[in-house]
Amino acid sequence: MKAISYSRYGGPEVLEYGERPEPKVGPDSVLVKVRAAAVNPVDVHAREGHLDARLDAVFPVVPGWDVSGVVVQPGAAVTEFAVGDEVMGYVREDFLSRGTFAEYVAAPVRTLARKPLGLSFEEAAGLPLTGLTAYQALRALEIRSDDTVLVHAAAGGVGSMAVQLALHSGARVIGTASAHNHDHLRTLGAEPVAYGDGLADRVRALAPDGVDAVLDTVGGDTLRLSANLLAPEGRLASIVDGDVAEFGGRYVFVRPDALDLHVLGELADQGEISVHVDRVLPLEQAAEAQRLNTEGHTRGKIVVTVDWDAAAA
Repeated sequence: MKAISYSRYGGPEVLEYGERPEPKVGPDSVLVKVRAAAVNPVDVHAREGHLDARLDAVFPVVPGWDVSGVVVQPGAAVTEFAVGDEVMGYVREDFLSRGTFAEYVAAPVRTLARKPLGLSFEEAAGLPLTGLTAYQALRALEIRSDDTVLVHAAAGGVGSMAVQLALHSGARVIGTASAHNHDHLRTLGAEPVAYGDGLADRVRALAPDGVDAVLDTVGGDTLRLSANLLAPEGRLASIVDGDVAEFGGRYVFVRPDALDLHVLGELADQGEISVHVDRVLPLEQAAEAQRLNTEGHTRGKIVVTVDWDAAAA
């Protein structure tokens, strides 16, 4: 099969497009014919070796954890899916090797859910990691319908999903973003505030008594500022900075969860959440897709796709 892989840690130049063996399918997995795979910042961190202390790398590594596609072979013990089922998944294992930037991926059933009918394969590929991260972080924050929630980097993949999920819970949402993304946030239903000097004052102008919950997706100074914006008994969670515990908050590391992903799929089919795809590139341009993702100007998701018409030719 064609795939993207790297045999050593490094920059985008270590990514190679070429032939890799088709993955074997374990008893609790299915073979998915990949239609689309989304790019996430963690893909870059993994490629650069920043996850080496947590996850073994079995080189060559095929990157990518987000996927949408079609089941072509269920494992021997699988009853959840059949050949032809359209699925999406956050296919993260406890090591780096068998990723989703390939024509096929062997995906454990615990990582998969059915693809929402209302989403394209490109949109569905962009839902799992960002959706699960936002969903699990907001659950940790115990969001209630009378809450005012502050979401940082609210126009990004996780941020925009958190905005939609918090609004679905009935909360009021304030979102930080660059000025050119403010109209987009208003479209989602959030109240935008600009980054930079004076951010705390701008948030306090909207929430004089403090915010009830903050989702930090930036870390560092933003995390410390966020702790000072909380109302009494306010809750704080971070998906990027473990120092959140020093402020009484929760660190949330997203995990694959088929039931959570099923809930997100239902919300997508009901029109309660949507996925904005910023750019679509072919699989062989995965290095460029990762480079674009690191620039920090993406609204929503960058997705790579497998051209099966060309692959079959």
